[in-house]
Amino acid sequence: MSSYDAPGFTEPQIDKNESIETRRKRLKFRSWHRGIKEADILLGHFADKHLNDLNDDQLDRYEDLLREPDLKIVSWITKDSKAPEYLQNDVMDMLQAIDYLKIIK
Repeated sequence: MSSYDAPGFTEPQIDKNESIETRRKRLKFRSWHRGIKEADILLGHFADKHLNDLNDDQLDRYEDLLREPDLKIVSWITKDSKAPEYLQNDVMDMLQAIDYLKIIK
């Protein structure tokens, strides 16, 4: 793994005892504080828009995605490269469907 692929933060394992409110707050914070600005914008706006509507299984899938390196996440969301099978799911579809150009304006 090159230094550009290194994750900026290692997400802890999913804690099933954590309250849903605490989990959503933690994931929202991690979405806005990734390490590279592009990931902050993509994931932060997604979290603001969708995090409160995700069910437990979707939160698990989103949290799994946050364990990946920022540059890869950005590349998958923008469809510059194909996400691995284990991350190609409904949450990735939601991330890829947002019109981020409207957000940036």
